[in-house]
Order: sequence, then C-alpha cells, then structure tokens
Amino acid sequence: MSETAAALRAEFTKLRGVRGTFVALLLFAPASLLIAVLGGWSARGAIEADSPGLRDDFTPEQAGLDGILYGQLALIVFAVLIVSSEYTSGMMRVSLLAVPRRGRLYAAKVAVTAVTAAAVALPVTVVGYLITQFALGPHGADIDASGVPRALAGAVVYLTLMSLFAAGVAAMARSAVIPLAILLPMVLAGSQILSIIGATKEMVRYFPDRAGMRMLTVDADDAFAGFAVLLAWTVAALALGYLRHRRWDA
Repeated sequence: MSETAAALRAEFTKLRGVRGTFVALLLFAPASLLIAVLGGWSARGAIEADSPGLRDDFTPEQAGLDGILYGQLALIVFAVLIVSSEYTSGMMRVSLLAVPRRGRLYAAKVAVTAVTAAAVALPVTVVGYLITQFALGPHGADIDASGVPRALAGAVVYLTLMSLFAAGVAAMARSAVIPLAILLPMVLAGSQILSIIGATKEMVRYFPDRAGMRMLTVDADDAFAGFAVLLAWTVAALALGYLRHRRWDA
C-alpha cells in the first residue's frame, strides 16, 4: 500500500473512531430531512388556508432545498472537528509520526472531508427535495422541473465546498471553538441579517455562504458566479490552513 493510500485509510479510520465527529456527520441527514418534511407540511397548510404568512417568493421547487440549508450546520461541525480534534487532543503528534510529510497528511484530511461530505450530501439533498414535495401534496413539483436538477447538483457542490471551507478555517485556528463561534452564527442568521441592511447588503453578497447559495437557487442566472466566489474562499482557507499546519510546532 502506498503512503498516500495509507494516509487516506488512516483518516477514514479516525473519522469513524472520533465520536463527536461521527455523530455530527450522522446528524446531517435527520436534521435536513426533518426540516424538509416540516417545511413542506407547513407550506401546504399555508397554501390551502390562503395564509398571508406564506412568503411572497415561495415556490415548491425552491422549498425542496430549504432543509439542507439548516442541516449544513451539522456538516460544518463535522468538518471543523475532523481537523481540529487532533490538535486539541495532541494526537497530531502521533499522526505526524505515522505520516511525516505534512502536506500529505493535510491533503488526506482534506480529501476525506470532501469525499465524505459529498457522499452524504448527494442522497440527503435528493431525498430532502422529494420529501418536501410529498409533504406539499398536490402543490408539489417534479424533480425534473425546470432548474431543479441544476440546483440539486449545485446544492451538493455547495455543501462540499462549505465543509472544506470550514476545515480550512479549523486548520488555521487549530481549535474548534473559534471556527464554530464564527461559522455557525454566520450561516444560521448572521449573513442573512446583514443582507437586509443597506450598508452591508452589497458586501454580504460575497460572503462564502451567501455567494454559494446562488447555486441552490432554482431560477438563478448567476449560479456560476456564486460558485466562483465560494471556491475562492475555500481555496484561500485551505491554503492558509496548510501554512499554519506546516508551521505547527509538534
């Protein structure tokens, strides 16, 4: 077995062995799917009751992607923990004894984060969409409706890149506290609040989560621009994380 393959295998083993990391990963599916079905039922009730509480821009196609926007918090926690746990526990020294080349070790962590995030994001995104449409009943939309396949693919890419961005931030901080204290509030509400304030409305369009969400918008005409902005943030975070990892005094 090559050194690269051995490093990847070791990282997958760590993923299963570190309880907090594995639990965070497992929570992504139930959290996303629960929100998807509740959102669908709520929207159906509002439509049939002709409730003014239904948002003006509601569409069943877009509603099918709402669940993962909240479920992604679990993926962010997963990505932060998979990188930071070894620094805080001191296990990074052991990992460097097994894989002395820091670039290879870091690349293995990044690869495992990306593959794992994409592997869970794909089925959860598709099932979440279908569950929402089922909950909407006669008001639902087909999965092959105009713009939906592209938005579903964009959602998988978005979740994967956001996980990698979180991993890069964790590598820079070498702890879980700072990344989670910044990323979770930002994704949950921070950037959304800033997007409705005049002074910050334009600036927040270039935040990683807000830019990336354009890929999830069914009728978006700037999905590629959003992808480019999120990709730039992700590459920068991973590069800076590697620099910190390389200079870490083991």
